[in-house]
Amino acid sequence: MSDHPVWIVGAGPGAPDLLTLRALRLLEQADVLVWTDSLINPQIPALAPSGCEQLRTSTLTLEEVMAVMIDRARQGLRVVRLHDGDPCLYGALAEQICRLSDAGLDVDVVPGLSAYQAVASALQSELTIPGLVQTIVLGRAGGRTGVPERESLERLAALNASLCLYLSARHVEEVQAELLKHYPAETPVAIGYRVSWPDQWLTVVPLAEMAAVSQERQLIRTTLYVVSPALAAPEGARSKLYSASHHHLFRGGA
Repeated sequence: MSDHPVWIVGAGPGAPDLLTLRALRLLEQADVLVWTDSLINPQIPALAPSGCEQLRTSTLTLEEVMAVMIDRARQGLRVVRLHDGDPCLYGALAEQICRLSDAGLDVDVVPGLSAYQAVASALQSELTIPGLVQTIVLGRAGGRTGVPERESLERLAALNASLCLYLSARHVEEVQAELLKHYPAETPVAIGYRVSWPDQWLTVVPLAEMAAVSQERQLIRTTLYVVSPALAAPEGARSKLYSASHHHLFRGGA
């Protein structure tokens, strides 16, 4: 039995230099690397040692992937399961942890930068603007997998928060139609494709043009939408925390 846990590691949105230091250290020590080759920049697994066994998962079932991970971990090898973005978001994390636990193996999860953060940073935008919007919602269209009724797009959009939609490009027409019931047509929408990759494509369009632009670019995967009034925040918006008139524990106020 292995003395090491199985590490499930977030690779971030794509660029190798957006890996966390912990993720990089584990990659450099891996004996076995299991990675999602359809979603992860190949420059990242290239950081593993030359003798590291690498398993690409795009053509495999979860059962096939888990069988290899469990077998190698039981041999005492350092197994790293590399996920795109953050493994805690749409990453089949729960199923993997359950199977590893049933096999008597310990697990450590290492977070990764998520695509919505990469999009906001690339746009130099804050998604929580005082007096305008203070909530970020991460969600997805129902699609083939479906979502609980209480988390329907209609309910999420009704908040008028900064709404970050994953896995929704295939359903963009229906998504736009639902969003227009709750957000003004001119609400800015950031459309990000493979953000932080060498072929990144990122633009901001009015909500009313969201579907047309997506279809023109033939976007069906690795696309994130950020719908938010914060993307067009007034220049005068500012945080009270840094206002000279605001008193808090570390600074007196006027």
